[in-house]
Amino acid sequence: MESNRFPEGFLWGGATSACQIEGGYNLDGRGLSIADMVKFIPKEQRKGDRPASVTKKEIQEMLKNEDSYYFPKRHGIDFYHRYKEDIKLLAEMGFNVFRLSISWSRIFPNGDDEEPNEEGLKFYDNVFDECKKYNIKPLVTLSHYDTPLNLALKYNGWANRKLIDFFAKYVRTVFERYKDKVDLWLTFNEINVMSKNPYTGGGVFLEDSDNPLQLSYQAAHHQFVASALATKIAHEINPNNKVGCMLARAVTYPETNNPLDIIKAQKANQMNLFFTDIHVRGEYPGYILRYFRENNISIQKELGDDEILKLHPVDFISISYYKSVTESSNSNAERLPDSLFTGVKNPYLETTDWGWQIDPMGLRWALNDLYDRYQIPIFIVENGLGAYDKLEEDNKIHDAYRIDYLKKHIIQMREAIKDGVDLMGYTTWGPIDLVSDSTSEMSKRYGFIYVDKDDYGKGNLKRFKKDSFFWYKKVIESNGEIL
Repeated sequence: MESNRFPEGFLWGGATSACQIEGGYNLDGRGLSIADMVKFIPKEQRKGDRPASVTKKEIQEMLKNEDSYYFPKRHGIDFYHRYKEDIKLLAEMGFNVFRLSISWSRIFPNGDDEEPNEEGLKFYDNVFDECKKYNIKPLVTLSHYDTPLNLALKYNGWANRKLIDFFAKYVRTVFERYKDKVDLWLTFNEINVMSKNPYTGGGVFLEDSDNPLQLSYQAAHHQFVASALATKIAHEINPNNKVGCMLARAVTYPETNNPLDIIKAQKANQMNLFFTDIHVRGEYPGYILRYFRENNISIQKELGDDEILKLHPVDFISISYYKSVTESSNSNAERLPDSLFTGVKNPYLETTDWGWQIDPMGLRWALNDLYDRYQIPIFIVENGLGAYDKLEEDNKIHDAYRIDYLKKHIIQMREAIKDGVDLMGYTTWGPIDLVSDSTSEMSKRYGFIYVDKDDYGKGNLKRFKKDSFFWYKKVIESNGEIL
């Protein structure tokens, strides 16, 4: 590295998902997705900070009387009509990459349709053309927490092997359609969430299962096979395509040097990295086979599954990183609020308004750990601070706390590159305010761009540049040298 500049060709940008920004949930032939059935629950009524796990019965009841509920992800921030304005703002910051996802139900409204929805395909043509206008490279997630609702209700989502074929048809359609516009792809967003919230991860209902773990890991196996097939298809259609997996990387530390704590933390990290082990190494590791034996889990495979996994590994690993967690063998240790990745309180770390512990150095540790393990390129595709922002009377937002958070993480990225990590790029989460996945709030804001909308859907949707907008612009202009 020359001084503190990042490597030439480093990708700087931001990341979003269709179900959190697009809106237009019932326009131009789009079908409902599982995200469209997550109703808003005020903070005082929620338990913790984790994505809602909706039951089949709840969905059936809500569908009978939809007007009685508010579903924030149906509306997002109206990117569907405002994408030109929003992409122009991202270009003004100097983005050379923009991570977004395709809504599967916008292309195949029911997931199992015979033919794709042309209006949905045209929409993403327009979005990618707008990106090209500003020399922004699209990084496209194929499935980001929005399995078509019909596939959940009719097949129990990814618990059913039939979804592999439906997904293969979908990805072949978009790979063919956008082969001259997109060459960076991710298969499943935070695929390890399948083991923690199967509804969010893949439209799987657990309420009728006598072995929920079996169902969750069977669904994960189906996604592994589908991801490998998607990688195969992508390379066949365009040899320049690069396909990555996506992992929610929550580093786990032991609370003390008690060997019981150390083993507990090691096991937690293994259960996290199991998903990248499959994507990169193409086989089930010994530690997970032991876990399966001890928890009465038996993965049902078809002939050829192991070969598909082995022959079609991903080209790179992508991760989200927001925090580290700490584990303890002490059952009386103080635990943090409930979330997807939680643990005991780490006294050395500060905590966000939502109880997430801030650990920039943990990112350097995670990057080194991943690169030592796999020796393939890594892309940080989510990192950011969810915080309460105040729109001042002069329409300014002074978010020094966000700048501080991101600056400290970028410094640790720089250190990891100096350590020898092959880091491709960095897309902060939610460069424009969006609906939170975990809580469906708007008040949990991540963006450089403020959107005038509240938790109950009120507001004029006008966009305002925060202080961090101008800071990130300088970071990109200097290729990471000026922080």
